[in-house]
Amino acid sequence: MAVVNKTRNMLEGLVKEGSFKWLTRRRSSFDEEIEDMKMSPSAGKNWLPELSLTANVVVHRCSKILGLSLCQLRENFDAEVSDFLKNQSSFARIFLEYCCFLALAWSIHVNGYLDDKKFRRLTFDMMVAWEFPEADSEPFLHADDDVTVGIEAFSRIAPAVPVVADVVVGDKIFEVLAASTSNRLHFSVYDKYLIRLERAVRKLQTQSESSLLSSLRSGRREKILEVDGTVTTQPVLEHVGTSTWPGRLTLTDHALYFEALSVVSYDKAKSYDLADDLQQVVKPDLTGPWGTRLFDKAVFYKSSALSEPVVMEFPELKGHTRRDYWLAIIREVLYAHRFVIKHRISGLERDEVLLKAIFGILRLQSLKEMSSTLPLCFDSLLMFNVCDQLPLGDLVLEKLVNTLAMGKMDKKKAVTSGNGVCSSSALSLASNLGFVIGKSCGVVNSNGPVVGEIAVGEMTPLQKAVKEARSSYENVVLAQATVDGVKVDGIDTNLAVMKELLSPVMEIWNCLVFLFSWEEPLKSLAFGLVFTYIICKGWTGHALATLFIFFAVFMLLTRYFGQGKPIDELKVTAPPAMNTMEQLLAVQNAISQAEELIQDGNILLLKCRALLLSIFPQATERFAFALLVLALLLALLPVRYIFLLAFLEAFTRYSPLRRSSTERWMRRLRDWWFSIPAAPVILKRVNEDKKKR
Repeated sequence: MAVVNKTRNMLEGLVKEGSFKWLTRRRSSFDEEIEDMKMSPSAGKNWLPELSLTANVVVHRCSKILGLSLCQLRENFDAEVSDFLKNQSSFARIFLEYCCFLALAWSIHVNGYLDDKKFRRLTFDMMVAWEFPEADSEPFLHADDDVTVGIEAFSRIAPAVPVVADVVVGDKIFEVLAASTSNRLHFSVYDKYLIRLERAVRKLQTQSESSLLSSLRSGRREKILEVDGTVTTQPVLEHVGTSTWPGRLTLTDHALYFEALSVVSYDKAKSYDLADDLQQVVKPDLTGPWGTRLFDKAVFYKSSALSEPVVMEFPELKGHTRRDYWLAIIREVLYAHRFVIKHRISGLERDEVLLKAIFGILRLQSLKEMSSTLPLCFDSLLMFNVCDQLPLGDLVLEKLVNTLAMGKMDKKKAVTSGNGVCSSSALSLASNLGFVIGKSCGVVNSNGPVVGEIAVGEMTPLQKAVKEARSSYENVVLAQATVDGVKVDGIDTNLAVMKELLSPVMEIWNCLVFLFSWEEPLKSLAFGLVFTYIICKGWTGHALATLFIFFAVFMLLTRYFGQGKPIDELKVTAPPAMNTMEQLLAVQNAISQAEELIQDGNILLLKCRALLLSIFPQATERFAFALLVLALLLALLPVRYIFLLAFLEAFTRYSPLRRSSTERWMRRLRDWWFSIPAAPVILKRVNEDKKKR
């Protein structure tokens, strides 16, 4: 009784002190619940003093959904959560996550939950409470319209409902939703997104239940994801060789179908498979009349099952948004099946992977409908597209494989133990959204506080992999910006840059030419005796090791003494500007190809310069460490053994035993190389008076 009186006094005191003044202006969604909690005889049992007002209201809602009292929730929390998490300073947020995730795991197994405004409001309020979980924190609001949430809260709560977001692209979805509201998400926008998402789900269900391509889809129970070309003003054109046909294009979760338009109906559909391993190539392409390549509005499709490639054109008045959208969703389905084939995923786990791709396309359709006037980066909103582009994206997919395997084990344990807590995995939600893929299982083990791909109070391995990949991607973006900044136009200008970059090498080469020419016999004789002695003694490896050590020490010293100092920019004297005739000659195809090769060579040299000057310290440390290791190998091993190891490494690189590891290391090397910025370049123009002289 004392606890009840204390809680009532605390609530009444908060009102008297003005802490709830924002509630007296306009009634919010919390008002009635706050009053019920305050006036209830069991007020002390419905309130945790460690939680904020908002968090207490949300936990109260969760307890109603789960059919458990607050005391029972607290007992279950103490029993299921590790001591490490319970002893954390952020107890309020961890306990809130525990209640929210369990409540969502139950709520999303109700048919049509996206159409329920109470559910939409609940998930948003969970995000608000997540931002202000402690008792001494509370949002300064006047009404529901003032409530906003940030990216961390959205990325933490939204993935608990797999159709709303996932851990890979959750932050990008938030950025689109909050683009016009200073990176804070309002409930009105979030509610609109979930309504559009529910419409996309119903559209998918209606299309998949229609008779469209039913004879071709029935074998694999394919779901129709998108249809285009039904409106005469926006046709889809299929180019095969020199033939062009307008028609209807249909994408399912297994294939791409094109039906050429005849006089009164459509011809028999052509099927372009995306599910089997047919070495498919899907990329953007150019089209135009009479074989010209003018309009960047097409998708190129090629596979080993076709005798010649196919080009699907998506005409529109300006831009290529329509093509980019189709390219992204086609690749999403293709990459999902490649992921399944590569990791030999089958059964329910395979169905769940495909459903993740379907959910991603549904989310993209919803955002596309909401942001019809704003350009969207479609591939950044689709999980498998993102993993294909991200550095370390393959590691994210490997963690996803582990997550699927753990989910499979949990389902088996749940079936044998009889536990009845519902899973929030993508597959188990399909039937509640109105369609079924495979034979979904509706239970998982409830002994651990893990819900789908998120865990209470901590990051799952998948989330950690995504975070690391995002961090690496930021480095790649910064490095690519420096690369784009140092690219120069014109073959003569690129040659001037390359000449300046190679000037130290040319100096050494000229010195060697001078020594080999015996223009000064004493110097040449001394050089010859020294190197003859080194070769006779077998000190070639030691000499190379000394050279590598010199470069490694030079880079480390440069980094140590160059911290905080401006970067030494490469100064290049640009050649005189070309006249009209010279410019016409320079644009010839052969010269353009040569220019591109020289440009790429400059980028390579500029990145090497960046390593030497320690512009990117992390890469410099790794490169210096690699040089030191190589120096030790050369110093300690006989040369003949080194040559033998080099041969064996090259010869067995793509053997069956080493193929997977080689691909992984090549991927790591590529990611590392792309993360290295290019050294800056300044073009120094000659004065006009000097040019005239």
